[in-house]
Amino acid sequence: MINDKPTLLALDFDGVLCDGLLEYFQTAWRTYCQLWSYPQGVSPEELATGFYRTRPVIEIGWEMPILIRALVLGISEIEILQNWSRIADNIVREEQLKAEIIGPHLDRVRDEWINTDLSGWLGLHRFYPGVIERIKPLIEQSFPVYIITTKEERFVRSLLEQQGVNIPENQIFGKGYKRPKYEILRELLTKIEPTPHIWFIEDRLQTLLSVQQQPDLNNVKLFLADWGYNIQRERDLASESSAINLLSLSQFSQDFSEILRSRY
Repeated sequence: MINDKPTLLALDFDGVLCDGLLEYFQTAWRTYCQLWSYPQGVSPEELATGFYRTRPVIEIGWEMPILIRALVLGISEIEILQNWSRIADNIVREEQLKAEIIGPHLDRVRDEWINTDLSGWLGLHRFYPGVIERIKPLIEQSFPVYIITTKEERFVRSLLEQQGVNIPENQIFGKGYKRPKYEILRELLTKIEPTPHIWFIEDRLQTLLSVQQQPDLNNVKLFLADWGYNIQRERDLASESSAINLLSLSQFSQDFSEILRSRY
């Protein structure tokens, strides 16, 4: 139905509400310089620009310094966007690296930064235009807004509170849950009475596809945020899908009743 509305809104954080690209690069850059060395012939500013454009290929955090390595090695952005999995595998194999070493190293770099300069770290996160203005009134009116993210809950809450948004307890599912997002959506469906009609907004197409593959979640309405960390090919697939709705930032700011109407 075109006039369908949610009774519960589930949102990813990074890439839907918050743009963490500046922090992603700085953490990856610090890690890179420890794993390798300061590169010659290319500036951090140049690398950052390429990193921002190719960030959508990253699926797991440990890949971020590998992405910088690919850029330092002169691999083109087009090739990275088209063949990232193969490129990452080649770099890891040829340079005798291990994901289980890179990941914890990246986490340590981030943790040290947070412990010594929390305000500076938080300051590299920016909210997308209009998203706070959209969710704040909903939360203040007690509309159930849930955040499902791989970011730690305390940082999500801190960033939101800086914007005057106080989300209720138990409505942020953060990094500590260590479960696929479809399992968290399933929990919301089974534990909330009456059974909610969920809209789930996410910027990673693969995450939405994993939800779509769960037969018991076929009533969850899925949206790909086209302003997040995704590429045109993924947006095209979403726009052609009958199960996934491609959502723009301007649509997100509209009343629920207008969002699906604008698709038809």
